[in-house]
Amino acid sequence: MIKRVIKIVLLFPIILLLLLLAILSVKYSPTYVYRTITMNVADVYDYKNFENRVIQGAVNTFHFEEKLEEAYVESLFDERVSNSGFNSFDEWAEQSQTTALIFIRRDTIVYEKYFNGFSRDSYFHSQSVAKSFISFLIGVAIDEGLIKSVDEPMTLYIPELIERDPRFDKITIKNLLEMRSGLKYNTDFLPVINIHAPWNDEVIGYYHPNVRKILLEKLEVESEPGKAFEYNNYNTSYLGLIIERATGKTVSKYLEEKLWSQIMEYDALFSIDSKESGFEYMPSRLIARAIDYARFGRLFLNKGNWNGNQIISEDWVIKSTTEDKTISRDHYPDWLGSGCKHNYYSYQWWGNTNCDSTFQFFANGNLGQNIYVIPDKEVIIVHCGNSLQHYNDGDLMRVAERIR
Repeated sequence: MIKRVIKIVLLFPIILLLLLLAILSVKYSPTYVYRTITMNVADVYDYKNFENRVIQGAVNTFHFEEKLEEAYVESLFDERVSNSGFNSFDEWAEQSQTTALIFIRRDTIVYEKYFNGFSRDSYFHSQSVAKSFISFLIGVAIDEGLIKSVDEPMTLYIPELIERDPRFDKITIKNLLEMRSGLKYNTDFLPVINIHAPWNDEVIGYYHPNVRKILLEKLEVESEPGKAFEYNNYNTSYLGLIIERATGKTVSKYLEEKLWSQIMEYDALFSIDSKESGFEYMPSRLIARAIDYARFGRLFLNKGNWNGNQIISEDWVIKSTTEDKTISRDHYPDWLGSGCKHNYYSYQWWGNTNCDSTFQFFANGNLGQNIYVIPDKEVIIVHCGNSLQHYNDGDLMRVAERIR
C-alpha cells in the first residue's frame, strides 16, 4: 500500500506535466511546444533551427575607407571593462560574448574586430534590430504610394480584424510604429525558475509555426490606442502583415528589392515561422553581416540618401529617428528617464537626448545587438553579441558621452 502511494506521488508531477504539454499542444500546436522546450531561451544561433529565406545583396556597393585607431576605440570601453571586473578589453570582449564591434567615423572604419569565433563573413542574428528594417519598408511603401499615410487604420489592410473587435479600427499604422497600439501582451514568467511562461507572448510570437494566424484570430485589444507606450512584438508583426497586403510581396522580397540589392555587400536571411505559413518573424529574425548593419546605419545617418540616390525619403528618416515632443512623457515608463537626458522611441527606432539638444538614435536588439548612430559626430557603431551579462546599450550611450 505504501509503495503504491509513493508511486502515485512520484508519478503525479509527470502526469501533470504531460497533461500541460497536451493542453499547450492543442492550444498552440505540437511544433510550438517542441520549439519552446528544445530552444526556450533565445540566442543568436536560433535561425539555424528555422527555414530561412535568402535576401540577395547588391552586385556592387559602397565600401568604407579604413584607417584604424584600435587603441582609441577600445579605450572608450574602459569604464565598462573596469566595472565588469576584467583586466583587459580582450577579456571583456570574450566574457561578454561580444561577437562583433565596428566603429565608423565619417565613412572611415577606425575599428572592426570579431570575437568568439565570428568573422566578417559570419551571420549575425539581428534580434529586435529587425524592427527598424520593417519600419524602413513601411516608409518605402508610403513613398511609393502603396500605403497612403501612417494615420491610416491598420484595418484598411487587415479588414477581417473588425469582425473580431471593432476597436481594431482605431489602431493606426503610427500607433503600431510607436508601440502605442493598446494591444494585449502577456509577459508572464514561471515562478521560481524565472523563465518565460509558455503562454508568454514573447515566446508565442517567437516560436509559433503560424504567426499570421495568431495575428488574425487570437490577439486582443486591451486599451485605448495612442496612449501608453508598451513594447510589444506583435506591433511589428502587424506592420509586416500590412507590408504583405500593400505590396503583394513577401517582406523578404520587398526588403531585397528596396534595400539589400541597392546598398548591401552580402546576402542575408530572414527566418519564417514554417514552410506552410511562410511568414517572416518580423520583430527579430533578420540575419545579416555586421558590416551591412553599418551600411543601414550610414543610410539613416545620411537621411536616406545613398551616394546621391534617395533610397527612402528624408522626411521618413527624420520622423523615424527623432523624438516626437508632442507625446507626453507621462505616456512612457519611468525607466526611459526624464529631464534633458532621456530615452525615447519613434518609428521602431530608439533614441537618447542630450542637454545640448544633440541626440543619438539606434536600432536595438536582445543579447547585445546595436546599430548606434551619433549624427553630430558622423559616427556609426555596430555591436553584436550573445549576452547581456557584461554589456547593454547604455554602454554605447557612455561611449557617445566620451566622444563628445
